[in-house]
Amino acid sequence: MKVFWLLILMCLVVIGCTQIDKKFLIKTASPEQGKPVVYQVFTRLYGNTNGTNKPWGTIEENGVGKFNDINETALKSIKALGVTHVWYTGVPHHAVIRDYTAYGISNDDPDVVKGRAGSPYAVKDYYNVNPDLAVNPANRLQEFEALIARTHAQGMKVIIDIVPNHVARSYQSLNNPAGVEDFGARDNKQVEYARDNNFYYVVGLDFKVPAPQNNYRPLGGESHPLNDGKFIERPAKWTGNGSRLAQPKFDDWYETVKINYGVRPDGSKDFPVLPADYAQQGVIAHAQFWQGKSVPDSWIKFRQIAEYWLNKGVDGFRFDMAEMVPVEFWSYLNSSIKQKNPNAFLLAEVYNPREYRNYIRLGKMDYLYDKVEMYDGLKAIMQGKANTDVIASVQAGMGDIEEHMLHFLENHDEQRIASPEFAGNADNARPAMVVSALISRSPTMMYFGQEVGEAAALDSGFGKPSRTSIFDYAGIPAHQRFMNGGKFDGGLLSAKEKALLEFYRQLLTLSATQSGFAGEYRELHTHNRQHTKGYNGEAFSFARWNLKQKWIVVSNFSPTNAHQFNLQLTPELVADWNLQQKTYALNSRLGGQRQDFSLVVKEGEAMLGVTLAPLESLVLQVED
Repeated sequence: MKVFWLLILMCLVVIGCTQIDKKFLIKTASPEQGKPVVYQVFTRLYGNTNGTNKPWGTIEENGVGKFNDINETALKSIKALGVTHVWYTGVPHHAVIRDYTAYGISNDDPDVVKGRAGSPYAVKDYYNVNPDLAVNPANRLQEFEALIARTHAQGMKVIIDIVPNHVARSYQSLNNPAGVEDFGARDNKQVEYARDNNFYYVVGLDFKVPAPQNNYRPLGGESHPLNDGKFIERPAKWTGNGSRLAQPKFDDWYETVKINYGVRPDGSKDFPVLPADYAQQGVIAHAQFWQGKSVPDSWIKFRQIAEYWLNKGVDGFRFDMAEMVPVEFWSYLNSSIKQKNPNAFLLAEVYNPREYRNYIRLGKMDYLYDKVEMYDGLKAIMQGKANTDVIASVQAGMGDIEEHMLHFLENHDEQRIASPEFAGNADNARPAMVVSALISRSPTMMYFGQEVGEAAALDSGFGKPSRTSIFDYAGIPAHQRFMNGGKFDGGLLSAKEKALLEFYRQLLTLSATQSGFAGEYRELHTHNRQHTKGYNGEAFSFARWNLKQKWIVVSNFSPTNAHQFNLQLTPELVADWNLQQKTYALNSRLGGQRQDFSLVVKEGEAMLGVTLAPLESLVLQVED
């Protein structure tokens, strides 16, 4: 075995290994590990202990979380969830309605800012961080660097957002590294499009603020020197979602402007196109392809941004709306990132299943959101709109890319599980979370507050109930009960919330530490639907294994019905596991259930007696 790995390393050094995927080497080099667990921290909200929650409230009224609030104690509580990567959301400096002119920062106009605290996806300066998050705004970058160091000290990696499709209308960097110019600094504004322009222009027309809807008034109608229905932009730029109107609609992403990546207004490409066979090439070959080639200026600017943050110690990026940017750019950027950090964690927000394989294979993304398939399927089951057959179908359709499809049940864009608009009860997600976390080799993502059942019931101003607001200053009630005044020990949680937290701790720790869940998968659901009495579309079952571990997972999605049946393993699994004719003990690893489960193998058939309470899941390890 040592000789094998020596040859591989020699190949990497001497030949360049263009045909060998470096991610394969990384993954198989640590056979005792499970899968990544990503914890999304909305940084502005996470450490806020203020419970006032006035709609459209100011920092003074509603409070704000700081980098320093995420201290060693907080990070240890995150680590206890099995977390391997922390995604700090809202870190790059974005447009915000607060006077920081004492620090050289220009004021932002409420007419082109959503909420008072602003959208983290309207970035104003990529080379600094949100001043709201710092105790001393003059040292805001240093305070974030200290958070990176604290996170690393707890054995976790750091992810931040890069939003490549658009920037704030007021973009202005104060801290550009030497040789780096602002977006648009050299643009020819007399033409709609030029390859090396950073923006598209509505030639001859000035920007107009969109007409408001539903009696909307910036800042809830509060008086402000810039709150006058006007914003000077001459000529108007295309809006972030692609609107070419000088006066975008209210539902457009009017607070942002679209970045030009060398895609002409007619959709044709003004840059080199990757040969189709590069879908089978590794990142080294992709990096070599782009060497010496002329690429649009925006490509270079975003490569510089990524390199800047990698040099600060950031370990990966979540790329917002990645499918709105050409896949060739991702090949260029991601292969460059991987040359600096082969282990960088690259996650993309992509919602078009027809493009998944392109963004993985040509774009060299590590992971994509599995929103349209797995998340939507699990949500439909939880809402009584589908049965568990959909899980088997989704997983089968993802068979060739399942390890790249990150799973989640909450994030900042989605409704909270406990909200009436989703499930109305956080416990209803237990079986879905078991399936989501354990069914694939892919990472699992959690949103802060999910583990204690936050319901997002607040009307925060711009942000409305069912989703935790990303636009306002607010306190998050269930999470604040967990924070317990800075102890981060769950001391103020109810008994139900504490039980939910323990469930998540157990489940995610299994996913992160048990190597069998990064191994092979066999669906048991279809076989049992056809052959097992009492097994129906409210249950789902599967097996996971590697050379060292064998696991059986079975869940009951019904919030009201108990189920009892004899779960059967498929003949193929009996053969794969080389099961002998005997009784195998099963160790229950989730929820402290009874320990007397047995798998009986007789005449080539394997069967397990199962009794499941409503919403109960069994995660059973086969003891050889």
